[in-house]
Amino acid sequence: MNKRLLALLSVLVLASMVLAACGQPPAATEAPVVTEAPVATEAPTEAPVVSMGTIKIATQSPLSGGQSLLGVAIKQGAELALEQLGGELAAMGYDVQLAPYDDQATPDVGVANAKNIVADSEILCGVGHLNSGVMIPSSEEYHTAGLAFISPANTNPVVTTRGYLEVNRVVGRDDVQAPAAEEYAFSTLGAKSVYIIHDKTAYGQGVAEFFRVAAEEDAITVVDFVGTEETANFDAIVTPLVAAAPDVVFFAGIYNQAGVFFKQAREAGYEGTFLGTDGMDSSDLADLAGDALTSGGGMAYTTVAGPVSAYPAAATFATDYTAKFGAAPEAYAAQAYDAMGICLASIKAAAEAAGGTPTRAQVAEAIRAISYEGLTSTIAFDEIGDLPLAKYFIIKVNATSKDTWGSNEIIASFDLASPGK
Repeated sequence: MNKRLLALLSVLVLASMVLAACGQPPAATEAPVVTEAPVATEAPTEAPVVSMGTIKIATQSPLSGGQSLLGVAIKQGAELALEQLGGELAAMGYDVQLAPYDDQATPDVGVANAKNIVADSEILCGVGHLNSGVMIPSSEEYHTAGLAFISPANTNPVVTTRGYLEVNRVVGRDDVQAPAAEEYAFSTLGAKSVYIIHDKTAYGQGVAEFFRVAAEEDAITVVDFVGTEETANFDAIVTPLVAAAPDVVFFAGIYNQAGVFFKQAREAGYEGTFLGTDGMDSSDLADLAGDALTSGGGMAYTTVAGPVSAYPAAATFATDYTAKFGAAPEAYAAQAYDAMGICLASIKAAAEAAGGTPTRAQVAEAIRAISYEGLTSTIAFDEIGDLPLAKYFIIKVNATSKDTWGSNEIIASFDLASPGK
């Protein structure tokens, strides 16, 4: 490059620098924005719940067939309890699910279901059954597998007198209930004679035997002691019954059979009093028997599960149950709610003690150690799974149809101790 050109470039560069120094300052560059983490309006206070897996609680009761009204009530009572009381286990990370089984009020079906229940390792507790005749053989499976069940309805003494850790109930027993029914017949009704009928099940025949023993002790004449599986035509029983005209007919069985029998006996001319136990406690009885329940000497029954109105703590339950299922709770629904509550509380206690998912044995032990504030009472179990003190009721039937079942009247209630083994 020649000297002349170099000089020219130098002049141009210098002039450019002078203009930049003397002219308007360049636009200010915006300061960089410092971004901070937004302050949460509701800052999390706990770490996310870690999934601990699935826990299932089974129910077994008749969900189909002639006894399904009570069986469905058991399942629905347990379902509502799981919905309302399962939050603590959910907060611990467990997905708690209901596993309902239909035993069809049949021992063989109940045992087959029991085998499937114990084979599912996620099932840690169970609620059921309705029928003692189904519970007794099914519970052999539960006992072998170490799976605890809590019954809202079974009353035959054998349910608990075998002494199985896995078997518990939140109601009383037939060896107390049946003598209470006999005492009512003897002292209140002044009965001198009784015709005893049973349905040949463990429940019905057991109740009938206890009633007969008590009647003979009070010198009430037992006109006949008959077992039948008939469900439609009772002529073979009704004809000699009407001829004998006993003061009381004691029916030991379930409402779907009894209702048909009561109606036929009244139509044939029987005018005495019908008496039964808790198997009568269903609004379907009134639909089946109609005014046979209130004509003649009327009808009464003893029960281990009073109407929901008998339990002050169950008022909200009754409202919630009706809102959810579209019908008022039948017998054993509140007891099933309590049985499910005990399952949930015992699983939680066992899980906390174990530091994780408990074993079935740990849950069974927790159930026996529990003191639980239920809808129906403060529940704790003795060494064989019975309530040390259970409540019994005598109900006079005023209803002649399903929708008037609530008009029935509690005429007596009492607490009696468990006879034990």
